[in-house]
Amino acid sequence: MLDKVLIANRGEIALRILRACKELGIKTVAVHSKADRELMHVRLADEAVCIGPAPSAQSYLNIPALISAAEVTDSSAIHPGYGFLSENANFAEQVERSGFAFIGPRAETIRLMGDKVSAIEAMKKAGVPTVPGSDGPLGDDEGDNMAIARRIGYPVIIKAAAGGGGRGMRVVHTEGHLLSAINVTRTEAHSAFGDGTVYMEKFLERPRHVEVQVLADGQGNAIHLYDRDCSLQRRHQKVLEEAPAPGIDPEARAKVLEACRQACIEIDYRGAGTFEFLYEDGEFFFIEMNTRVQVEHPVTEMVTGIDIVREQLCIASGLPLSIRQEDVKLNGHAFECRINAEDSRTFMPSPGKVTLYHPPGGLGVRMDSHLYTGYTVPPHYDSLIGKLITWGDSREIALTRMRNGLDELLVEGIKTNTDLHKDLVRDGHFQQGGVNIHYLEKKLGS
Repeated sequence: MLDKVLIANRGEIALRILRACKELGIKTVAVHSKADRELMHVRLADEAVCIGPAPSAQSYLNIPALISAAEVTDSSAIHPGYGFLSENANFAEQVERSGFAFIGPRAETIRLMGDKVSAIEAMKKAGVPTVPGSDGPLGDDEGDNMAIARRIGYPVIIKAAAGGGGRGMRVVHTEGHLLSAINVTRTEAHSAFGDGTVYMEKFLERPRHVEVQVLADGQGNAIHLYDRDCSLQRRHQKVLEEAPAPGIDPEARAKVLEACRQACIEIDYRGAGTFEFLYEDGEFFFIEMNTRVQVEHPVTEMVTGIDIVREQLCIASGLPLSIRQEDVKLNGHAFECRINAEDSRTFMPSPGKVTLYHPPGGLGVRMDSHLYTGYTVPPHYDSLIGKLITWGDSREIALTRMRNGLDELLVEGIKTNTDLHKDLVRDGHFQQGGVNIHYLEKKLGS
């Protein structure tokens, strides 16, 4: 087992990783910016190292500072959490070259799945269903590009190969707008990502966002932990998630779950990962793979009883998977609401001092948060301050517990998006299950 883990992150995920380490008897090192001295995991860690001023580029994205902190504390591994450097192949490579274990996939796997074109090609080879598209990057021949769009059928979407989080995308409904859309997306992609490579896919008009959680040990063993629905999104950012995804065709689900498990073996995957799909008319279409732990991993933990972060640590210790696929059983239903320090109506960030914090409780209720009364939410980082997760024997019970939990949650001194979630969990269409990825933005715009 690993001896000491440096947690290269902040906030609720850093505290989540620390708790898993403590359960396994692993010592912890918290790195933090000058603005984050009062974070809860910094208080609880065995050691803490300040790695720079508040701007992420000078602290949480500063690779030399992170590796130096690991060296001076004699750490054996680095856990990147999510965001920041978690899917940075260069970081993973430098961590392992410096003699530390990277708690995540190998650098070459991150590169493979981080490039949308190579990821789609790898998934096709592994038998994972993909969206009809250009079968590789678009070239400069305008005639060829127009022929590809006709073959796929309008509307199509032009995507940056290095894009993500909703950036580097442009929907095209008619042939007259195709060539200009390709050129503009290329220019934007080069500016934003340093890579102007773009590709084309069929644009699905009313899909749901369904993803499959996997674990693999890099030793030929892999399992899936079923699926999640993450369709409630605003500006391509997830707001509320649930597991399992409701109303999915059982045959299509069984096929895609097994395809994802097999794909992990084919690409020699190591660690926790998530295959993201668009789901429409009973069919799954792969869009990307996240090679890290996801924000929404707790809903999967609640319905399977498997601690995903603990498994990450065990895999990074060189242990083979202790869980077989036949041991993974679905039990009940779970929801997660992302609680952000922002106004529910304007979505403007709301940093400041928390004058009162009271998390909800009760059977089937879990609150993952680094908040405490007296803590000051800094203005420098993502506004996520916690995740309220509820479980129940049925979707209805889990949803009722979520309503009650949101009513119990008290955060004073700053604004939060709790009122938005209270509205969503009482929304008639959402209660029925199966809303598409455009539903929330249309609701907010109405």
